[in-house]
Amino acid sequence: MKSKQTGITLIGFLFILLVVGFFGYMAMKLVPAYTEYMGVTKAMNQVASGSIEGQSLETIRADLLRKMDFQYVDDATIRPKDITLSRANNAAVLQVSYDKVIPFMYNISFLLHFEKSVPLQGNVGQ
Repeated sequence: MKSKQTGITLIGFLFILLVVGFFGYMAMKLVPAYTEYMGVTKAMNQVASGSIEGQSLETIRADLLRKMDFQYVDDATIRPKDITLSRANNAAVLQVSYDKVIPFMYNISFLLHFEKSVPLQGNVGQ
């Protein structure tokens, strides 16, 4: 009686390994940017939960940048001009909007756009 072999061939295994390796490399490049964004979000929530009564935008920016240092957010990622303060529904809103370019391979790069806003408690000074 003749038995039929089943399984994956070497060529099929190499192809699957290539696809898994490609997506693994992509994840290695992208995951640090998203963990950094989670640090930005955590720092913004810390600033929003604190009292900002009478503080200026520069003071709030400095406080946010200091808290982002504790969250391992790179200084080159978010510049002071990326941090803005606006009014919505008669309350101050802290907004951070920035882009991150991640080189992938050869002339291919990823452009990630991150944007987060949190309402602040208290009155912001001038």
